[in-house]
Amino acid sequence: MRLLFLLFSIFLSACSISHATETDPCRELVQDGVRYTVCSFEPDATLRIYHSDPARMPFGNFDSLSLQLWKERHYPVFAMNGGMYHYDLSPVGLFVENGIERQPISTRAGWGNFHLLPNGVFYVAGGKPGVMETQAYIREKPKADYATQSGPMLVIDGKLHPRFLPDSDSLKIRNGVGVDAEGRVHFAISRGPVNFYAFASLFRDELGCGNALYLDGTISSALIPSMGRRDRFFPLGPIIAVIGTIPQ
Repeated sequence: MRLLFLLFSIFLSACSISHATETDPCRELVQDGVRYTVCSFEPDATLRIYHSDPARMPFGNFDSLSLQLWKERHYPVFAMNGGMYHYDLSPVGLFVENGIERQPISTRAGWGNFHLLPNGVFYVAGGKPGVMETQAYIREKPKADYATQSGPMLVIDGKLHPRFLPDSDSLKIRNGVGVDAEGRVHFAISRGPVNFYAFASLFRDELGCGNALYLDGTISSALIPSMGRRDRFFPLGPIIAVIGTIPQ
């Protein structure tokens, strides 16, 4: 079984590297002394948000998701932890998968980053990605095929979250997602500890995202085959993935 999985992993990496040599979506950049890995995709990229296998068991990691994708003749071009979750790996807030609402949206205040309001939703509707503040999402009711709620919002209509402080000493590895004016989706994960203000500034000032959402910190993980990166540090709840199709 271990040999089979090793061969499977090599095959997936080969598919992804072959795809990446044409137009590698991922790059390293530095802003204000902090190094980030950023992966950017055009609006027509095949984006999905996953949580459970067909038996409704949480994937929990990139390897299990990759194996399921392989069974469906797909492979991950990119994947990232996609929102906060409880100890049983169930999503904290809204979660929509294949057009089915698995978990309702949360509007209550509370402790922790998720409840540092306003929080928001990353979604895919009609194949197009978007980021929207939670109350706006409730008002506009996009017909999401996939959605995950997290918080706090990093950028809201071009402005940084009002609670962020430039000199905050809350420094963590962080990851998030934003969408720019052309509909491109940008995923970023810091390579070192960073505060919310600096991380949000990356999305607004460097990546041109009018709206961006924090996904998590500390457990922040990414699967980037073109860079040889496959994090296995922590169990994962929701997972956002850009996928390709294995040729016949």
